[in-house]
Amino acid sequence: MAKIGRKYCNFCGKEEHDVNLLITGLGGVNICNVCAQLASELVSQSQDKSDKFNIEGKNMPKPVELKAYLDQYVIGQDEAKKYLSVAVYNHYKRLMQKHSADDVEIEKSNIIMVGATGTGKTLLARTIAKKLHVPFTIVDATVLTEAGYVGEDIESILTRLLQVANYDVPSAERGIVFIDEIDKIARKGDNPSITRDVSGEGVQQGLLKLLEGSVVNVPPQGGRKHPEQKLIPVNTENILFICGGAFDGIEKKIASRLNTHVVGYNAVINNQRIDTANLMQYIAPQDLKSFGLIPEIIGRLPVLTYLEPLDRTALRRILTEPKNSIIKQYIKLFAMDDIKLIFDEDVFEYIVNKAIEFKLGARGLRAITETIIMDKMYEMPSRHEPQITIDLPYAQSKIEKENFQRLKID
Repeated sequence: MAKIGRKYCNFCGKEEHDVNLLITGLGGVNICNVCAQLASELVSQSQDKSDKFNIEGKNMPKPVELKAYLDQYVIGQDEAKKYLSVAVYNHYKRLMQKHSADDVEIEKSNIIMVGATGTGKTLLARTIAKKLHVPFTIVDATVLTEAGYVGEDIESILTRLLQVANYDVPSAERGIVFIDEIDKIARKGDNPSITRDVSGEGVQQGLLKLLEGSVVNVPPQGGRKHPEQKLIPVNTENILFICGGAFDGIEKKIASRLNTHVVGYNAVINNQRIDTANLMQYIAPQDLKSFGLIPEIIGRLPVLTYLEPLDRTALRRILTEPKNSIIKQYIKLFAMDDIKLIFDEDVFEYIVNKAIEFKLGARGLRAITETIIMDKMYEMPSRHEPQITIDLPYAQSKIEKENFQRLKID
């Protein structure tokens, strides 16, 4: 029955006094705020399904363009950026490869990045994920254990990739996986053990089938919590794996291989050519083997690159220069409360000095900055003051008060 003389939503039938807002269009057709919001969500979901992923690699940015994008967010690490940009670009050229008369098949080049904590391995992976329109996930190797033991199964890596791809298997099969903390699954001794190494060598053996390319039956919601679920077959042949790890102490393996402590005239000449302050640049596959990665894993990670240790200049630039730098983030947080946040220049130097003292790398910058302005973030939104300036005495007092010594790494 028509509602004569009364305005109502032509979609749900609610009258004007029953809704917060009623929008009138041409021809007297009305829509309420609830139906308008629902329609907007449906349109967004439809667009996400149609153009969220570019699994064919069409209009893929060139390596130079990928590196230029990384430069906006990550300071330094040019070598690692080049390796990562080329690996990703070649991966999608490989996917676009068509069978030709010469029968030359391009194999995928999984990559491993080695660098100290806080040098930007995970940041590089996250940043390039923002540029790519492909399924991408980051997993932590420390939670993985051999099948049958407490922890997560190897297949959980692909479960997360499926979830990112909205369970679209063809899209997931052309995605990228970043495995963080790969060094934590190194076997405990250099010699194979007769006992189980369920979170070390056992995990490495399980990863082989993923890295080399095979069909893996994946539990869509995790195997142990839902054992009755139907498994989804996923082919890993076209999934690019990027691994990263700190490999703490691997410099000793490198130094030993380079014979930096050999006594003699030739040793002195060789030592003059070797930059002992940055031994990571000389890393080779045999060093990874000495650290505890099995040869089969190393062979399936053919592209090896390193991240340079961050010096004072790099840390200072990281603090303020990138698009999403730590200082810019806090300035934006205060600006959302209509408060202008200002730092004195010597405060930046103090934060960098503390990060070097505590040996926390770039991630230490956030922890130190957070400690300095924590009280201001608590108080200022209620004070309605238009501006706040952080000077050096204030920063020093907050660090000393917080007893930041507990963050020191010996």
